[in-house]
Amino acid sequence: MKKRFYQLTTNISKLLGTWVFVGCARIIASGYFLFRPRLVRNSHYFYRALYPGKSFWFHLWCAFRQFQGFTRVFLDRFIQLEIGKITHTSVGWDGLENAVNSKEGGIILMSHMGNWEIAAHRFKETNKNFNLLLYLGQKHKEQIEKLQKDSLKEKGTKIVAVDQNGGSPFLLLESIKWMNEGGFVSLTGDIVWTKEQRVVSVDFLNQTAEIPETPHMLSLVSGKPLFVLFTIPVKKNHYHIEVSKPIYVKAKNRKDKKQAVQRSAQTYANMLETTVKKHPFEWFHFEPFIKKKSKHESK
Repeated sequence: MKKRFYQLTTNISKLLGTWVFVGCARIIASGYFLFRPRLVRNSHYFYRALYPGKSFWFHLWCAFRQFQGFTRVFLDRFIQLEIGKITHTSVGWDGLENAVNSKEGGIILMSHMGNWEIAAHRFKETNKNFNLLLYLGQKHKEQIEKLQKDSLKEKGTKIVAVDQNGGSPFLLLESIKWMNEGGFVSLTGDIVWTKEQRVVSVDFLNQTAEIPETPHMLSLVSGKPLFVLFTIPVKKNHYHIEVSKPIYVKAKNRKDKKQAVQRSAQTYANMLETTVKKHPFEWFHFEPFIKKKSKHESK
């Protein structure tokens, strides 16, 4: 969605109502569904794993619902920025608040579940001492992402864009320094942005998935707690924010470091799988994620 078209749509929606925005977004989503077969294949494969035994057409219908559901991300962004009527409830927020107030700092592991941006806005609104360093994927051709980043910067969030074409995805030293000063670093747990990223293989829906190693390794190296965050839409203009209890990635010795990171990564994968099963059309992940286990892994 180009910046000018987005701004034109939002201006008309302010005058005539959000139905204009919804209608345009759904048409665009339908176009992606019809003319981006690679993305549809990825979604179709995911729903085959989620609902084994169902028909081809059922899985295709699920993929269509996922594409259409993604339009809500843009609608709620519009409502958040222009109208300010997004409400929320939360579970587990106290643990995060304690880490903020004690200046312990930590890592927030987010996913493409629902709309994490709603939670990012809520952080600053609920606690002025919440300092967030947010790592985001950098999409050079996606102008709407710049609007998204700018709106978060206005709330005091520091943003580092990750270049998907290469380079180091995370600045480890800067992250540790930020957390040692009581801040929080937010990383994506379910997307591998570059080929250079180190990954961890985990079990997911009885298959294998590769997820970024960095959040879990960062927790191990820094000694800071890791909080898993899910922001899920439950009804119109309302989200439910779930924050896990703090996870400390610890190794008994040098040899146990790899296993400690593996345990943490699998813990996150288990949480993600549970949440995806509860909200199957709110996980907006359109890239390849899971693959069948090899014969060696199946044993």
